Amino acid sequence: MEVSEEGIIRRVQSIAQSPLSRVPPEYIQHPNTRPVFNTPTQPHNVPLIDLSFFDPTRRTSTRESIARACRDWGAFHVTNHGVPLSLLTAIRRVGRAYFSDCSMPEKLRYACSTAASEGYGSKMLATSDQKQDDAVAQVLDWRDYFDHHTLPLSRRNPDRWPEFSPDYRDTVARYSDEMKILAQKLLALISESLGLRASCIEDAVGEFYQNITISYYPPCPEPDLTLGLQSHSDMGAITLLIQDDVEGLQALKSGDGGGDQWVTVEPLSDAVLVLLGDQTEIITNGKYRSCEHRAITNPDRARLSVATFHDPAKTVKISPASELINESSPAKYRDVVYGDHVLSWYTKGPEGKRNIDALLLHS
Repeated sequence: MEVSEEGIIRRVQSIAQSPLSRVPPEYIQHPNTRPVFNTPTQPHNVPLIDLSFFDPTRRTSTRESIARACRDWGAFHVTNHGVPLSLLTAIRRVGRAYFSDCSMPEKLRYACSTAASEGYGSKMLATSDQKQDDAVAQVLDWRDYFDHHTLPLSRRNPDRWPEFSPDYRDTVARYSDEMKILAQKLLALISESLGLRASCIEDAVGEFYQNITISYYPPCPEPDLTLGLQSHSDMGAITLLIQDDVEGLQALKSGDGGGDQWVTVEPLSDAVLVLLGDQTEIITNGKYRSCEHRAITNPDRARLSVATFHDPAKTVKISPASELINESSPAKYRDVVYGDHVLSWYTKGPEGKRNIDALLLHS
């Protein structure tokens, strides 16, 4: 749901296109959360795994690579994933056309309402920043977005999507179907990598509630003070993301010496980035961690990404898989009804992984 005050919603793209040398104060991050751009060159990046079009003769080695990536990162790129590369290109093209070429009045025809998150918006997330006078102000993300409800099919209504590009609606629908298939195959490999039956995680999640969010990050005059998207882990099961050629996505990597480091995720045009969500962390009893990530801004170039979220229904109760619980490995998380987790995420704000960390059982 888009957050608004007094019915006035400022579009970041409009702000960026105005004569502007400083960002408005509501977009300035607290000093502790601002990005640092003068860090040394990163020695590592998110793992890249060749799925070999799910060749059964390579399944064992693929599972081993996925297990390492899920333990160490909670994220990995996949290539040879079976999704037509022309479709990846097409979804980027229609998304870019909507934000770059469509007039603002036309875009606003599809604006989010206060009753539903689907549509064109700018203020899905807002963090609280405590000021010296104890007044709480919201820190906003430097981002506009279009959120599509795509699965189950009963939620899919293309009439709510733009038709600025004639093939926009068909492209989003085809992309949705391909991402569902890929998500199912990946969850099977992730389950098997833990010695579980292939359907274990998907069975726990149930029918996918899928949203596709196309995010547009306009150029920002002060990238050292802002974030395109604040630090968070995704609240669902698995997210599949593609980027354009502009860097901006960062994943938090725990260092060998105990320190955490923000690592910029290299854009790969033919790859899909897999991000584990909070529900997968719970189901795997913390053996695999959801990936904390954020987006930084760019002073010169706009950036586009397409994230496809696969979540449980809000009535589903999520708990650690019984196969992973024993005397030597007790449950680390309490059960949670997914809708309660979503409510906490949106009302309290993500602030990294605060909401899933609140589910930890302390011995």
